Amino acid sequence: MNKLEHKIAIVTGAASGMGKAIALLYAQEGAKVVVSDMNLEGAQATVEEIHSLKGEAIAVMTNVSREEDVKNLFDLTLEAFGSVDILVNNAGIMDNMSAVGDVTDELWERVLAVNTTSVMRTMRRAIPIFQGKGSGAIINIASVGGLRGGNAGAAYTASKHAVIGLTKSTGYQYAKEGIRCNAIAPGAVKTNISSTMNNLDARGSQLCRAGMNLIPRLGEASEIAAAALFLASDDASFVNGAVLTVDGGQTAY
Repeated sequence: MNKLEHKIAIVTGAASGMGKAIALLYAQEGAKVVVSDMNLEGAQATVEEIHSLKGEAIAVMTNVSREEDVKNLFDLTLEAFGSVDILVNNAGIMDNMSAVGDVTDELWERVLAVNTTSVMRTMRRAIPIFQGKGSGAIINIASVGGLRGGNAGAAYTASKHAVIGLTKSTGYQYAKEGIRCNAIAPGAVKTNISSTMNNLDARGSQLCRAGMNLIPRLGEASEIAAAALFLASDDASFVNGAVLTVDGGQTAY
């Protein structure tokens, strides 16, 4: 039997990269997948790929920084599939590597809205559904930047530290209700997140990239997806409030 048979999963940022890899693997393991992304064309392409694998999926255009879009995402999921069992918060953006003395309000608010506030809002929507059925799994895609200070600028670093805090708080507070919440902290992975980096801060970029030689190799999106499958499945039934670092050994230095 497939590991996610009869499960319904929402995956944000699933038009490309890690989100797409997670959506495809979940579908292969029997889940019905809601492919959420701002890029509707890309989301539909992911759905078509899932259909080619004989899986079930729908695409929902979602700007996760907008509460009305998050509400619509859950409304359409319930309309299509009747419930939710798994929530993967993968959507995220980078900052421009600026330190706190140089960060602008605009950049700070945009990064925190996408990377952190959206995670709170989707979890807030999912929790009552999970409580009603006495089970549910949340996987938040954090970053090694949420464990240390030199991988990105102030905004991104703060946003991913906050995601890890939200993960631990949620995992603890709802554990007795059958709800698990874990995070994955990927290292450097081959994705297109660098396309969200604009007007790089020269000072911050130089400092943050000083440790690039410590990266053993770039990870594949499929390697993060494998970790997300584990955390969503019954194999991780006693794993809760944890942060799974998937970085090839980068942070072991």
